[in-house]
Amino acid sequence: MSTSADSAPADPAAGSPASYPAPPEAPPGDEAPAESPRARPGPLRPEAGRHLPRRLAQLYAGLALYGASSALLVEAGLGLEPWNVLHQGLARLTGLTIGVVSIFVGAAVLLLWIPLRQRPGLGTISNVFVVGIAMDGTLALVPDTHTLAVRVPLMLAGIVLNGLATGLYISARFGPGPRDGLMTGLHRRTDRSIRLVRTVLEVAVVATGFTLGGTVGIGTVLYAVAIGPLAQFFLRVFAVRRAPTGSTVFATGQPESAILPG
Repeated sequence: MSTSADSAPADPAAGSPASYPAPPEAPPGDEAPAESPRARPGPLRPEAGRHLPRRLAQLYAGLALYGASSALLVEAGLGLEPWNVLHQGLARLTGLTIGVVSIFVGAAVLLLWIPLRQRPGLGTISNVFVVGIAMDGTLALVPDTHTLAVRVPLMLAGIVLNGLATGLYISARFGPGPRDGLMTGLHRRTDRSIRLVRTVLEVAVVATGFTLGGTVGIGTVLYAVAIGPLAQFFLRVFAVRRAPTGSTVFATGQPESAILPG
């Protein structure tokens, strides 16, 4: 169902060539070994900051489209993604909208990062709010559908759009969503495979959501089969060259292989 920032001030005490003392002169007849170009850190490359506007645009466009794609699957009524099965079941139980439930569940899952010692990024926090808001907004705009001739194309459009959205926001490298971070955190703490942890989590949320009234169907199956290849394709389409330095504010992005179905 975290990342590097693009620029950071170089530490003049550590990264400026002027801060290194001049090496002693070699005795006559001896030649000092050539210094490796990696021996001393250099200043940040100027192109690093150029990617930040694009990455921010990809992040928020991706999260908004992810919420919209989830809304299309809800409207189609032929089966949801695993976590939205749970969100829909809780929405029917509480009377809240599915988008609001998604926000509450995302915030609760984010609290589970604390004992797992996961570090959220800008994308992690944004994911909690933007996806739920976009989902409710799209559901308010899309008219109800009743015939299969409309619901099937709506379902297929939702799955493809979800893959595109996933490629957009993961390529931005501002951190995984709360649910993906829970999966990778449990993987690190338990030393179990990503595949096993993901399977156990998603089976649990689907079973719970279905018991509460969430929709499981052909859309759930097609989503599980198609989302990996779709997201990998769009990851290549929207890839942004990595910045040469890490951030002191936001966590480093998770490898897409840890986030996408394997």
